[in-house]
Parts: sequence; C-alpha cells; structure tokens
Amino acid sequence: MSEQNTPAAAAPEPPAWRQVFAKIVNGSTLTSILSVVLALIIGAILIAAADSDVQEKASWFFYQPGDLFGAIWDTVAGAYSALFQGAVFNIDRSYTVQDFFAPLWDSIATSTPLIFAGLGLGMGFRAGLFNIGAQGQIILGGTLCGFLGYALHLPPGIHMALCVLGAFVGGAFWGFIPGILRAQTGANEVIVTIMLNSTAIYLLGWLLTQPSFKQTGSINPISPPVDETARFPAFFGTPINLGFLLALAAAFGVWWLMERSTLGFSIRAVGANPEAARTAGMSVPAATVWVMTLAGGLAGLAATSQLMSRVSDQLTTDVASTFGFDAITVALLGRSKPAGIVAAGLLFGGLRAGGYTMQAFTSTPIDVILVLQSVIVLFIAAPPLVRAIFRLPDPERRRKVKEVAA
Repeated sequence: MSEQNTPAAAAPEPPAWRQVFAKIVNGSTLTSILSVVLALIIGAILIAAADSDVQEKASWFFYQPGDLFGAIWDTVAGAYSALFQGAVFNIDRSYTVQDFFAPLWDSIATSTPLIFAGLGLGMGFRAGLFNIGAQGQIILGGTLCGFLGYALHLPPGIHMALCVLGAFVGGAFWGFIPGILRAQTGANEVIVTIMLNSTAIYLLGWLLTQPSFKQTGSINPISPPVDETARFPAFFGTPINLGFLLALAAAFGVWWLMERSTLGFSIRAVGANPEAARTAGMSVPAATVWVMTLAGGLAGLAATSQLMSRVSDQLTTDVASTFGFDAITVALLGRSKPAGIVAAGLLFGGLRAGGYTMQAFTSTPIDVILVLQSVIVLFIAAPPLVRAIFRLPDPERRRKVKEVAA
C-alpha cells in the first residue's frame, strides 16, 4: 500500500474530566450572559424574600394580592436601582458631572485587580490547569511591591517601574512553584495552589511583625506607606489610575501571546489535548511551567492597583482582599478570553462598588452580591442546565448530527 493511502493515526482522546473542563471554560458567550440573567433573577427572589415589608404583605396575600406584588416590585426595583446608581451613574444624588460619573469611576478602579488576576487564571484554564492560587500570588506580588515602594527612594518613573516589576516577579515566583511541581512530579496544581495561598498569608503576617516591614511606632501589623514616587498617577481627580491602563495593556499582551505566538499555540494545544501535543513534539512540562509562571506574574500585578494608589498605600494582611477568588469567576465568565475577562472584570467591579450603595440605601444585605457571584459560577459550570431553562439547542448535538449526516 502506498504511503499516500496509509490512514493517519488518530490523535488520542483526552480524558473525560478534561473534556468537561474544556466545555466549561470554552462555552458560548450567550451562556455567560444568560448565567448573569439567571443570577439576577435568583437575587431578586432572595431580596424580596428577605424584606420585612414583603413578608408582612404576604400574610394577607389572599385578601389583597396586589399589595404583595407591589411590595415585591418596590423592594427589588429599589435594590437594583441602588446597585445601578452605585456602580454606573448616580442619577438621584448627583450635583455635578463628577458626581454623576463617580460610581462608574469607582467600578473601573475596583475592576483593575480583577482583570489582572483574571487574565492569569484564564491563561491557566486554557492550558487545562485549574490554577486557584491567584490569592497567594497577589499577596507575594504585593509583598515585594510594597517593600520596594517604601524601602527604596528613587525618581518617580524608575521607582514606579521597579515596583511594578517587583509585583510581577513576586507573583511569578509563587506561580512557578506549582508549575514546576506539576511539570516534574505531576503534583495536582489545585492542591498545591491552595496550600500556597495559606502559606502566603501566614508568611506576610510574619513579615509584618519584623522591623524591616512593620511601621515604626504602630501596634498593628502594617508596613510604612509607599513613597509618593512609587504611586500611580490618577486621572482627572478620579480613583482611576495608570494601573487600569496597564491592565488593558496586559489584556492585549495576553491576547497576542495566546493567539499570535508560538508559545501561545503550544499552551492552547496542551490545554486541548496534552497527549496529542506531546506526539506533535511539543514540551508539555515546559508549557506548564511557562503558563503557571506568567499567570502568577499577572496575578501579582493585581496588588499594584492596591498599593500604588491614593486609596491604600500600605502593606497589610488584607492586601489581596478577595480578588484572587473573585478572579476565578471573572475568568470563567469571560470564557478565559482577554476581551471577555475585561468585560467580566468591569461587571464584577460594578457589583462590588454598587453593593455597598445598595446596602446603605435599601438595607439589602451585601451578602446578596456574594450569592450573585456564586450563582453565576454555578450556571457557568452547568451549560446544559442553562440551555434547558431557556430551551436552547445543544451545539454539540448539532455537530454530531452533521458528522453522522456527512
């Protein structure tokens, strides 16, 4: 038989868990949007159920049902209206143009660390790695960034660049550890990154008790403030600073790396089918180390928006807040694509910023925002459930039907 007629060896099928993971990460944009819609509907039900006025009206529902529906509408509309005004535009309480757009600036500023960390996690997801160590990587990046920010006294541009580099190096080092362990020993990156998250927080807590890190004369575990020369310049008196532009530049860089570079092609190939990538001559261990290191560096940059801003310029054990965990949802909602992650980061930044306004003006518990985020993750992880609720066709089934017909 001639060589031209010899059938090519079929690429080995990836494990079932990897196929499920790929479906979750690479689902459709429509599924992401509908997941948010469903989360808002469930949030509305919880807001109405927790309201005392709604509970009172429900007691005489069969006597005056209209009162109950009116109370539900007023409660839900008031809560979501306050959420919108705290996240986007201040319609009722604006006196100047600055007041009108102030919530939007706050949302954008809050989204910056979510975008940085989400980009790093998204790279890992596309490589088939469930990296959940962004929290620890932010802490390590913030530790090095904060130390360089107050310990050195340099000209403005140089000092700022050195702190950004320090944040990247700190996060990259913390991402390199699970990457090399996974590549060389096959250690599960989920377990390793969870352990490193705890290690990072306790390490920072110990460092803040040492003379070189602790602020002189303070009884609290807090570092000296970052020098003025190391802080990002703010734009037009808003909380938005240079960090947001760096986040957008990072998103473009990740897009170019993943879609236009040889390394990005290797990362995507390894994520799709590591056995097939290995058969094609690609180094799976090298791709694993690279993606985990770069992902850690991007997550470390999230600390710059905290430490190098005008709002928070001191290193504390809460430097990462919950950005590392929230970024998991951002990356999943953005389908691990840079543009989607930026959009999801802005959405979650608005939820965080508007949640406090909603609580202040409507007495709605801030925990509702956490419920919304959790429900979004639930629906993103279950695309068949979303399609069943909205009666959407299954694209996988349609593809199989076409293959059978062909």
